[in-house]
Amino acid sequence: MRSLTAPDRWLALLLAALAGYVDSLGFLHLGGVFVSFMSGNSTRLAVSLAEGRWQAAGAVAGVLALFVLGAMLGALVAGGEGARSRSRVLAVEAFLLAGAAVAAGAGIAPVAIGLMVMAMAVENSVFLRDGEVGVSLTYMTGTLVKTGHALAAAVRGGDPWAFRPYMALWAGLAGGALLGAVVYGRLGLDALWPAAAVAMGLALGVRFIRAA
Repeated sequence: MRSLTAPDRWLALLLAALAGYVDSLGFLHLGGVFVSFMSGNSTRLAVSLAEGRWQAAGAVAGVLALFVLGAMLGALVAGGEGARSRSRVLAVEAFLLAGAAVAAGAGIAPVAIGLMVMAMAVENSVFLRDGEVGVSLTYMTGTLVKTGHALAAAVRGGDPWAFRPYMALWAGLAGGALLGAVVYGRLGLDALWPAAAVAMGLALGVRFIRAA
């Protein structure tokens, strides 16, 4: 985060909020399974296997597999770095979220969830750096670790405000999740439509504002 330009920091913050929003929708709909936080799902998979709950384990394993597939799709769509690459990734994310909204409206919830999972995985290819994920957008464990390290550096006499970009990213995801929970309570999975619109708006903004 600290190496990003100011516009890219704002983009990362908005995308973290979008991820929190969508993850909240999936979490509430599935009753405790995430569509973006695969560390939590990995623990759920292990616990389900240990308890012999094979159907639950199979469902979580499916989510994990779809996330990997989405990550692969995101990397292929990105094809590199820069504004055009980011715009392509965000456009694919928008189409996946719109597809999820259509599937939810048609009463095909499993398809909707699968597309949500893939959309969240795709999003992590927005900030590629040398072919690797440069900024974690849908999971915050590493971000909170970096926050702690920045605070430790401050105690040793370093920059006292170095933690702010990391905390802002975490706050973006948490705030998005809060908003998602509120909207889900009123709209259910129809709340995916605003998420798709935001993703498409960001795709167009990244493509044309940067080109201007």
